Amino acid sequence: MNRIDRKVLADQLAPELKRVERRLLLRSGLSLGALTMLTGCNLSDGDAVDRALFAMSRFNDRVQGWLFDANRLAPTFAASEITDPFPFNAYYPEDNTPEVDGDTWKLEVSGLVQDKTPWTLSKLRAMPQASQITRHICIEGWSAIGEWSGVPFRSFLERIGADTRAQYVGFKCADRYYSSIDMATALHPQTILATDFRGAPLPDKYGFPVKLRVPTKLGFKNPKHITAIYVTNDYLGGWWEDQGYNWFSGS
Repeated sequence: MNRIDRKVLADQLAPELKRVERRLLLRSGLSLGALTMLTGCNLSDGDAVDRALFAMSRFNDRVQGWLFDANRLAPTFAASEITDPFPFNAYYPEDNTPEVDGDTWKLEVSGLVQDKTPWTLSKLRAMPQASQITRHICIEGWSAIGEWSGVPFRSFLERIGADTRAQYVGFKCADRYYSSIDMATALHPQTILATDFRGAPLPDKYGFPVKLRVPTKLGFKNPKHITAIYVTNDYLGGWWEDQGYNWFSGS
């Protein structure tokens, strides 16, 4: 999107932003800025604050989607800048990392795809590979640079005959995590199904046998230990998103 388009969009969104802000000035006197910091709220309680926060979050998703530039790349780095050791990050302690048998692992595909044949790890590795050294940015405030290699996700979706007009791609994982991304991000040239880290198969703690690497989104949008991928037009949410985190969470 060019500069003129962004200005036009900003002008069009300004009235709606003002309406949302007025709605969020609730009786408790919380400011809009304070409300947007409550990302850990449970949005399933159904009270007025939760409903307002959820509405604002979904509105943010739409705005971020409109502003997303499919041709804009995340920064890349030199090998000398890789963070060593790369941090472990999950919703559970490292001792609870699942151990997946790569020999028997199968990647299920479903939804709006033509070929629903499960994939083996060797079949994934037989596809053309891509590597990147990019920054993982955690919503907790830290970041780390890592080297990831794997199958460009666009190539994988094309291979299975996915309907790229669909809105969402969802993921289920061996660690009970689940997530979803928009189709534009799925097709981004830097989005990959990573099978390697620093030139070797993914260690368990980094997501063996396959993780999604999306350098244009925050870290929690990079699911690990993926066991299933599905393409759909139904909003899917995610592990953290269903607890209040912004769904799009990208640039």
